[in-house]
Formats: sequence, C-alpha cells, structure tokens
Amino acid sequence: MKEITKKYTNGEVTVVWKPNICIHSAICFTGLPQVFDPRNRPWINIGAAGTERIVNQVKQCPSGALSFYMNAAEQLNTDTKDDAEIIIEATPNGPLLVYGNLLVKEGNGKEEKKTNVTAFCRCGGSNNKPYCDGTHKMNGFTG
Repeated sequence: MKEITKKYTNGEVTVVWKPNICIHSAICFTGLPQVFDPRNRPWINIGAAGTERIVNQVKQCPSGALSFYMNAAEQLNTDTKDDAEIIIEATPNGPLLVYGNLLVKEGNGKEEKKTNVTAFCRCGGSNNKPYCDGTHKMNGFTG
C-alpha cells in the first residue's frame, strides 16, 4: 500500500496527516471540529483555530496519524521529553493505547520512534501491525 502524507500549515505550525495509519477514533474532529472536519475537502482547515489549540488537539491522536512540527524548529514534536512517564491503557473493545515516548522494534528489525500516544492492535486483525488500523470495529473484537 502506498504511504500518503499530507501537510497543512498556518506558517507557525505544520500538521502532518498519514491517512494509512488513522484508526478513525474521531477524537480530532469531536475535539476541534472547526479545524478537523471529515465532511470538508480539505478536511483540515488549519486557519480555523490558534496554534496552541491545534497542537493540543493533535497530541490527542491515539494512532499517531496526526502529528505536528513547529516551523521555526523544523523538528517533529519538539516539545516531547525523553524522560516522560509511560502509561498503558486498554480501551474497551479497541486498541492498547501507550502514552509516552517509545522505541518500537518490529520483528523484521525495523525501529521507529513514537511520541505522545501510540495505538497497538489487540484484535489481531490489523493490516498495520503492531499498530491498530481500526479493524477491530469490523471484526467484532471484544475485550
């Protein structure tokens, strides 16, 4: 599957969206609907709220499909701390959410740094393992 990355900027912050890893939790558009509205094209209206509100909402994304970087810093999520506490939450009938900074090592040797919130598959059906892709909603996973 071709990986798509889209970027939206207001000059101060750039929001990065990777639709292939989105689990459609709806947290983005229920939390800040004037910016994130899947009924519109483009679905992100970066000018509809201030930078701080946008950044705070993007940090809530459980899959990491939404991320950000401050344009002046030119580094992804520059405000994260390496010594942040790790919190693990098993969501009802959904993914395992891990809050904090992680280094994920996959079986094929690939390593990937994750920050803020990462959603791991619990149902076994994800096509994006070890990450959740929302398949649990279609395969009737309970747990």
